[in-house]
Amino acid sequence: MQAWYLNEAPYPFVPQHVLDTADSVRASLPNELCDPKVAADLVEEALDEYLLCDDLGINVVSNEHHAGINCLFGASPLFLGVLARQTKKVRILSLGTLVTVRKDPVRVAEEYATADVMCRGRLEIGFVKSGGTEMASGNANPIGIVDRFWEAIDLIVKTLSHREGPFSWEGKYFTHRHVNIWPGPWQQPHPPLWAATGDPTTSAELGRRGIVNVMVFRSIEETQRAWAAYRQARTDAGLPAPGPDRFGHTAFVYTGDTDEEAIRVGSKLLWFLNTGLKSAPQYGKFLPGAMKPEAAPGLYRTKPRPGTPAVARPAAALMGLTAEQAIAKGLMFAGNPDTVYRQIMEHREKVGPFEHLVLAGRSGFMTHEEATKGLTLFSKDVLPRLKEL
Repeated sequence: MQAWYLNEAPYPFVPQHVLDTADSVRASLPNELCDPKVAADLVEEALDEYLLCDDLGINVVSNEHHAGINCLFGASPLFLGVLARQTKKVRILSLGTLVTVRKDPVRVAEEYATADVMCRGRLEIGFVKSGGTEMASGNANPIGIVDRFWEAIDLIVKTLSHREGPFSWEGKYFTHRHVNIWPGPWQQPHPPLWAATGDPTTSAELGRRGIVNVMVFRSIEETQRAWAAYRQARTDAGLPAPGPDRFGHTAFVYTGDTDEEAIRVGSKLLWFLNTGLKSAPQYGKFLPGAMKPEAAPGLYRTKPRPGTPAVARPAAALMGLTAEQAIAKGLMFAGNPDTVYRQIMEHREKVGPFEHLVLAGRSGFMTHEEATKGLTLFSKDVLPRLKEL
């Protein structure tokens, strides 16, 4: 089992009265509320934590979000380049550049290939569909997002793996007459591929393609449905059954000297759910193309009618959780080293074996010192036992 560290570098220092009255903490808050010096300190601390992971043997995750307090990494390729150059041993997962927002997948592939060469083959590529505020801040069309997602991945994979000189691409969403990137990636034919989703339909397609399916703050039931769809799709296609290396789970993780300390400090991570997820309805539900047509009537109902498709409201379902509730749902592992190990093993028994554990180990008002202590204890007293699985 492998561990991966994620720090999205959120910006929690916005006055509470502003947050209480804002329709959304994503896309709408004026950036005058963000002090560049404070942002610089937060980003520097996040990068220092990644360098600590290089010493501790914990892989690292680079990601991006846009125009909101939940993440200061608005340009993942920049941070990916820093990690590729400054880390020396651990693998680097880009989870990831938003391929449904970027206009040119070939440019994305070129960035990935360059980063893979810089780190001499330690890169892993993660794809996310995105949506909501990302569509608005990226000036992207939400209509056709799923088809655009798969076509972007196909074009990126061909760009990374093609070796015979220029080729052209004439697709539904992307047209590129001359594709021939230099350099190609270090790893052949391309770095390993991941995708973040809990949607069973998307998970099934990941299964057919053999892409790692990582769940990000998903419930036990959602994980079971998605991974069952992944396995069934491979069976139906006559493909070998997937191993644990095809599955990953993301959770808030904090390891303390005692259970009491870990709950007290680890509870700060829930800021992400209770504040960082707040988004206006038009971004989360009413964006054109965000829902299937048959589910649209449910957008206006507090409870769906019997027999109608359910409308996903993941943010609303997650907000307000206590640490104990998050632990029960498998969204958080917090305690002393023995407790954290036990919680992880219990979650594995419920959802099935997975090889990749993504540690969301810092958020909200957690300090750099608290985050580094949690990481160090995890690497010393929990990770060795997980690696034996």
